[in-house]
Amino acid sequence: MDAEGMLSAAAAALGGLACSWLLEAALAPRPRAPWRRPAACAGLHAGLWLLALAGAFALTRRPGFAAAAVLAFVVLLVAVNNAKYAALREPFVWADFEYFTDALRHPRLYLPFLGAGRAALAAAAAVAAVWAGLAWETPLAWADAAPAALAMAGTGAILLARSAQRLPPMRLRARPDLRRYGLCASLWAYARREREPGPAPRTPFSGAPENGAVPAPALSARLPDLVAVQSESFFDARRVYPQLRAEVLAAFDALRAQACAHGALQVASWGANTVRTEFSFLTGLGPREQGVHRYQPYRRLARKGPATVASYLRGLGYRTVCVHPYHGSFYGRDRVLPLLGFDEFVDLTAFDASQAQGPYVGDLAVADYVRGRLLAGRDQPLYVHVITMENHGPLHWEAVDAADRARVCRQALPEGCDDLVAYARHLRNADAMFARLAETLAALPRPGGLCVYGDHVPIMPGVYRRLGAPPGDTDYLIWRSGGGAGAAAQAPLPAERLARAFLAHMGLMPGG
Repeated sequence: MDAEGMLSAAAAALGGLACSWLLEAALAPRPRAPWRRPAACAGLHAGLWLLALAGAFALTRRPGFAAAAVLAFVVLLVAVNNAKYAALREPFVWADFEYFTDALRHPRLYLPFLGAGRAALAAAAAVAAVWAGLAWETPLAWADAAPAALAMAGTGAILLARSAQRLPPMRLRARPDLRRYGLCASLWAYARREREPGPAPRTPFSGAPENGAVPAPALSARLPDLVAVQSESFFDARRVYPQLRAEVLAAFDALRAQACAHGALQVASWGANTVRTEFSFLTGLGPREQGVHRYQPYRRLARKGPATVASYLRGLGYRTVCVHPYHGSFYGRDRVLPLLGFDEFVDLTAFDASQAQGPYVGDLAVADYVRGRLLAGRDQPLYVHVITMENHGPLHWEAVDAADRARVCRQALPEGCDDLVAYARHLRNADAMFARLAETLAALPRPGGLCVYGDHVPIMPGVYRRLGAPPGDTDYLIWRSGGGAGAAAQAPLPAERLARAFLAHMGLMPGG
């Protein structure tokens, strides 16, 4: 290899490594400087950089172009991380790589939150890397490029192997881990932890119900029909924004006045990541028990088939149905939910375009579908778990008018708060869904039970800047037909305890 080629390869390796650390400093939250991290974290970053550079260099034989291409990917990661952190208060984690393909299949759910500026920056970095590499750099001969690429790869592999063995234990809390150890080390550690083998974890629903463990009323032929509604982005926004009309959630208020239990629900996500609350409700496993899988439990942990409220009820003789009016492949629900104890999964194909409210299937259409299933003649008790979509963002893509503002607001809102109007408009429909389901359950020959809860608060950054942000808890209630007077609001309940409380109030499980 000639001296000029060796110099250009070394400059690409060392200069690019320095640039990668400079770009990492633009992350939110900002990691510590490389020299303030454990040495293994800096070594792992350098090893991954050299391996990525070696691969790009081997393909292009242009060291500068290869470095620019890898750095363009780093720019993309920084842009995606910062968009996620701004919207969801959480940095990029290993499980989020799955969302790159999801963003292509379901762009409306992701791309609006990246923002035009960030998307343009990432695209400009990629275009600039390609243009500069092709226009300014002549490819090296294979005889010169091959030794340099092998040297980079070998050095990178040695650094990676030695550093990976010496990584400090992570807290599995995304923000402090990123700050303390940097992006590469935290991504690597999370990926390794996610792949650790092991059996399905034991849950509060593990094991078939034993004789005598379930109260006597539940052993009779009059097992109650049950409906659990995970309402998209639902929380009682009136407790944070008094500008909203009280009647936006009039039915929720009426049910709460008759509820067995109600209060704030502690959820492990902000603005998105529905499956975190979903999985916690179904399994009774909290973030600590889920470990690294807490960030996306359907990737691996759920596929081990842990016991759930659905499998528990199936053991009591229930038919278990999950209704989610969106693409069944999203989050792999079509493959995961049967493993979690559901006899049937009903997705978007059960609905049509006329049932939409905005871009998604409306909550009342879902209520009508569930009503039809409940009213159908059958001898078997039914458990329906509903995961709604109507109030899914991006809310800032929805248009509102003066009539919408008048229907949901009792006071004028500041400029830039139309997201709250759009959100409250959907809350009205969720409220009507709750009422329709309760009316249906009350009319059945069997007893009926309804559990309503929110998966997370919505993404409304403009509203939060002007009017303040909610604390992050959602709301829940547990209601049963013929329940009578309601209970007082309870202390905040972790999401992983809600299904057990629901079954206990229905006489199907010990405890409360």
